[in-house]
Amino acid sequence: MSVETYSDFQELPEGFIATALSLTTPKDACRLSLVSTTFRSAAESDAVWERFLPPDYRDIILRLIDDGDLFLAKFRSKKELYFHLCDNPIIIDGGIKSFSLEKGTGKKCFMVAARDLFIVWGDTPEYWQWISLPESRFLEVAELLNVCWFEIRGNINTSMLSSGTTYTAYLVFTSKSGTCGFDYQPAEAMVGISGQDGVKRTVCLDPEGERKHGYQLVPRRIFYNHRMAHISRRQGDLSSGRVTEYPKVRADKWMEVELGEFFVGQEQDLDMEISLTETEGGNWKNGLIIQGIEIRPKSE
Repeated sequence: MSVETYSDFQELPEGFIATALSLTTPKDACRLSLVSTTFRSAAESDAVWERFLPPDYRDIILRLIDDGDLFLAKFRSKKELYFHLCDNPIIIDGGIKSFSLEKGTGKKCFMVAARDLFIVWGDTPEYWQWISLPESRFLEVAELLNVCWFEIRGNINTSMLSSGTTYTAYLVFTSKSGTCGFDYQPAEAMVGISGQDGVKRTVCLDPEGERKHGYQLVPRRIFYNHRMAHISRRQGDLSSGRVTEYPKVRADKWMEVELGEFFVGQEQDLDMEISLTETEGGNWKNGLIIQGIEIRPKSE
């Protein structure tokens, strides 16, 4: 930038600069705030960060368990509120969902708590139990004790999400002392419009699955019919071109596995269904602890 051009920028009214910054992204605004004191002042203004917050952020915050107005009053600026929502998901809708923002774009992220999911046999104490974990953002998580028929379903309406955005859904889970029954029997994930066939994916729920499958280890303890079902399933996945999704460790130390993705168009109002099932192997499964299903913008 030449000295003359820099001087021209310096002479622009701060309100004009703030308007221009509000048409960029949060990441760009932070970077441009380093240009000069005038840019820094404009980049700190509420007018800029109000544009970066979702249009319905007030309505969402009013769905807090605690008083939403008191929550908003804690923040000295819209920028402070923005970054708080990026780093600290808030619990809404009576404790069954969390809301946060993607830091680089301000797009909306939600997690649907296990309590708001449909879990087959979820209220049968012999198969699942509801426990509290201090590291969970929700009061309750679902612990799998023992099932043959594993099925979880969740829904979210696209009107809750940021339009013009591709979203990815993830199962967020952990285990106390490892899982059993998932190591060589993949599950099937599906994401699509409720009531219609969605896009299917093969998902491994064993935290050590990628390492084990990389070495092609098949433990002797698996019965012959389970092993053959696994081999048949893997051959089907190869022939259909599916890639198996494996769990990854998150920054919060939980694990997540990708279930699928979908695009949210302008002014869309559709119920999206997200499901995860394993009903073909017939073997007993246990050890998973489900926090919820997170829906966030697809990583670029």
